[in-house]
Amino acid sequence: WAAALGLVLAALPAAAADTYSVGPITIEKPFARPSMARNGAAYVTIINAANQPDRLIRVLSPRSGKVEMHTMTMDGDIMRMREVAGIDVPGNGRVEMKPGDGLHIMLVGLNGPLNDGESFPMTLQFERSGKVEVVVPVEKPAPAKKPAAKKP
Repeated sequence: WAAALGLVLAALPAAAADTYSVGPITIEKPFARPSMARNGAAYVTIINAANQPDRLIRVLSPRSGKVEMHTMTMDGDIMRMREVAGIDVPGNGRVEMKPGDGLHIMLVGLNGPLNDGESFPMTLQFERSGKVEVVVPVEKPAPAKKPAAKKP
């Protein structure tokens, strides 16, 4: 039935729900960028309404052979990615994953390209709060805004 659920979720429009909850944890705005490569990346914002911290300890998706949590840093002009065992979410705090900065979810060994407009299921497992299923829309980045013309 998990495969059938995956097919149903993949067929949902990208504008499906963008907020999910498990216990005091809220997942906001999951998304991924299109990718024709063997790997892709997904991003979420995690909000913890509890006084005590929690930890994202595992991520699963039928969209790839393996899912890892990564941190990215710049070392001069060189981007360095490193797998992390978990992502700490402070009590009454938040963790925001976004392209080009810090933490992300790496989809390793995609079973096909991530196409703009599609979506796929992903399960996030927290140490204290348990599991939450999310639907991740694949979307191109918004076009860069042109700076406003300066008036003389």
